[in-house]
Amino acid sequence: MLRLEAISVQQGNFVLSANLQVTPGQVVAVMGPSGGGKSTLIAAIAGFLRPKAGRIYWNGVDLTDLAPGKRPIAVLFQDNNLFPHLTVDQNLALAIRPTGRLSYQETQQVAEVLDQVGLWGLGLHKPGVLSGGQQSRAALARVLLSKRALVLLDEPFAALGPGLKDEMLDLTLATTRAQDQTVLMVTHDPDDARRIAPLIIGVEAGVVLPAVATDVFLNAPAPGMQDYLGHKQA
Repeated sequence: MLRLEAISVQQGNFVLSANLQVTPGQVVAVMGPSGGGKSTLIAAIAGFLRPKAGRIYWNGVDLTDLAPGKRPIAVLFQDNNLFPHLTVDQNLALAIRPTGRLSYQETQQVAEVLDQVGLWGLGLHKPGVLSGGQQSRAALARVLLSKRALVLLDEPFAALGPGLKDEMLDLTLATTRAQDQTVLMVTHDPDDARRIAPLIIGVEAGVVLPAVATDVFLNAPAPGMQDYLGHKQA
């Protein structure tokens, strides 16, 4: 279980507060107005921002003081964070070993995951020659190879067209479910949440709200989310 206990994260004059629990294996969307704190929440869980108060736990283990690389967490951002001077194979190898030097068995794992995400035969290409959708697939493959229990998605598919985005969401759901990973996905698109996330966490004005069923969040939003979702107040 992911548990945020009385977390407070400060960036300049902005403060994010969170008390949160996410059950292992769940896929949860994170939604709310721009500037409300969604990416701050993801960065704090990943270890890129240190809370000024509170603790972060995963399955009872305190992660608060651990460096990002020591946490059981994989993060996928919108820009994919692929190294442009490395091939796809080399980028993926770093998910297994920081040196990038793999055994034969590990090299086979990279090939198998590339096949799984539809990139068979493209491992020797550099990211710059791939399409946007192919780059997203490569970044997702790297997340899968890392075999981290918790996957954080910060709008990784927002720049893709609707059809390709739906394909990537379906692939993400299928692959993370196969590995029994827990997923938190930041999105502004209600259709993204409806497609793969049974629950939504609202984040508004620095406050993280409890997770609620997706249909409830979207169809009967809390007062602070009504304008964001375009609901007219009664």
